[in-house]
Amino acid sequence: MTTLTERTGSTVAAIRRIRLELPTMPEALASLLRTVVVALFVLTFVMQPFLIPSESMEHTLLVGDFLLFNKQIFAPSNALSRWLMPYRQVERGDIIVFHHPGPPLLVKRVVGVPGDHLRIEDGRVIINDRPLDEPYASFEPAPPNSFRDDFPTKIYTDPDVDPVWWRMMQKLTHNGGLVISKGEYFVLGDNRNHSLDSRYWGFVPRQAIVARPLIIYFSLYRRSTTDINQAADDRLGHEREFSARFKDFARWKRIFRIVH
Repeated sequence: MTTLTERTGSTVAAIRRIRLELPTMPEALASLLRTVVVALFVLTFVMQPFLIPSESMEHTLLVGDFLLFNKQIFAPSNALSRWLMPYRQVERGDIIVFHHPGPPLLVKRVVGVPGDHLRIEDGRVIINDRPLDEPYASFEPAPPNSFRDDFPTKIYTDPDVDPVWWRMMQKLTHNGGLVISKGEYFVLGDNRNHSLDSRYWGFVPRQAIVARPLIIYFSLYRRSTTDINQAADDRLGHEREFSARFKDFARWKRIFRIVH
């Protein structure tokens, strides 16, 4: 049977071992600093979070989706960037993130690359006289719009069209198709009837492209303005059980979905 002195001694020894195992204050601060530096590096040079605010990319990206961007895949190519992260040129079909006057960042899909002859007939994209296969495109109900659905056109019919782009477009149109200039890209929203894109304000310069959406890391349930049935909901959830409110709080099945 152990004595009180022996038990006290073992307790003191255990406390000393714990103290030896715990990091000192300088070690803890150094560990925290390393974590902060890595996080800042990732957010600055590799990935960046972003919230989808509009329905222009439905149903690929939904209002309320939180994305992580890959900021290196389209970064200017040099030996360091090629060694750190895979790099490649922008290709037709890519979803891109790019600088734009307002809002400052937009997300659209590339449908035309430099040298392409592009036109749109009845909403369908034709590249170099061949229809483009677009399984991602959606055509939610909207009033007819000759400028939106048949592009390019010689009739100025839509007040959303940038007049500077309109004049440039006339010079770049040959044989009924728009010729995409060197270093420029033509982008559209996947939700073709509800997207302001290159049809309205022109090309995206290569230097304006900054990232590619990588993954949906969270998705809040938010109704789109193009939803057909928008029944009034009890925003405070007074009339629903907690489980129902929890289920409808987010689109749980979209979390960690790869964007393509």
